[in-house]
Amino acid sequence: MVAAKVIEVIGEQGHRTVRKIRCRIIEGSEEGKILVRNARGPIREDDVVHIKETEMEG
Repeated sequence: MVAAKVIEVIGEQGHRTVRKIRCRIIEGSEEGKILVRNARGPIREDDVVHIKETEMEG
């Protein structure tokens, strides 16, 4: 798992508790990479989340 900082909450995704977020990796070999992921629960900009996988979908 790698830590990432939430840059932007893009919006709701389906069910209310799921939000689409844009985040920047802040540690590891892929530091600085920006990803879009779904996150569950209350989340705001500048929160730090842990991402299991940093590979992009093909």
